[in-house]
Amino acid sequence: MSTPHTREIHQVLTPETIQMLVLIAEKGSFAAAARELNVVPSALTYRVRQVEDALDVLLFDRKSRYAALTPAGRELIDEGRQLLNTVEQIAHRVKRIATGWEPLLTISADTIVSRKVLFELCEKFFALNVPTQLRIREEVLDGTWETLVAGHSDLAIGVSSTLQSADIVSMPLNKISFVFVVSPQHPLATAPEPLQEQLIAQYQSVAAADSARYARRISYGIQAMQRVFTVPNLHAKVLAHRMGLGCGFLPYSHAKPYLETGELIVKKVAACPRVVQSNYAWRNPSHGRAVGKGLQWWLNELKSVQTRQALMGDE
Repeated sequence: MSTPHTREIHQVLTPETIQMLVLIAEKGSFAAAARELNVVPSALTYRVRQVEDALDVLLFDRKSRYAALTPAGRELIDEGRQLLNTVEQIAHRVKRIATGWEPLLTISADTIVSRKVLFELCEKFFALNVPTQLRIREEVLDGTWETLVAGHSDLAIGVSSTLQSADIVSMPLNKISFVFVVSPQHPLATAPEPLQEQLIAQYQSVAAADSARYARRISYGIQAMQRVFTVPNLHAKVLAHRMGLGCGFLPYSHAKPYLETGELIVKKVAACPRVVQSNYAWRNPSHGRAVGKGLQWWLNELKSVQTRQALMGDE
């Protein structure tokens, strides 16, 4: 086998070529990718051959009817996606430095954050008619914080726990009061109060799944050896409680409408009342750079006590 020539590799393995390879892999065939790119399949085959010759490897299995990746091809696609993402981030940073407005602002909002109030802020932001696009991510518990630390978001709202970091600034959002609730049909509905931990542990609990990918996932209010019904977010958790599928704690703001209709009831527990401090956080620009204008707008809005309370459903 010949040794790949570095200069030749640089000439053929461009971001455009990587995008082409990713598209072929995603579409599953050269023909489908060619239609997407509005070129003939032979043109893609030729470009793939150039890359394979430069690297001296096979990227696609020619014995397969489909564009099946070889192990080497799969590695190139995986690394290529990361490279394309890095190039995109560089382009965004350059444009932000040039104009002050970020091309894209990503906000991670914990499931506890009021979507209505969040979208009202988005509506207000859109009215500015600025070039910054918004992307909202829903996260749960430590997943909200993790997206910021990993650089996947620019602003995290509803962070339940933070770590000290020179790169990240955190400010208090609002305190959240939790209540222990069950449906009227649940066996604990008629149990004498305050409920003891040993009694609660006999019944299934409902928990919203922590969306953290890498950090240790957390949950609150779960007793040792207690059966747990895990659901994707807080809205699903509320519904599960209303249907009597388990017991557990809910933010008072989210339980209140169903307490008023009688679909849920509050039970006093022997444990201390749960009050959690929620925060918002953002990455501190390095090398003396200023915060982007889009992020600065959101930070200014979050200075309002009324806005912070409304975001947590405490209107």
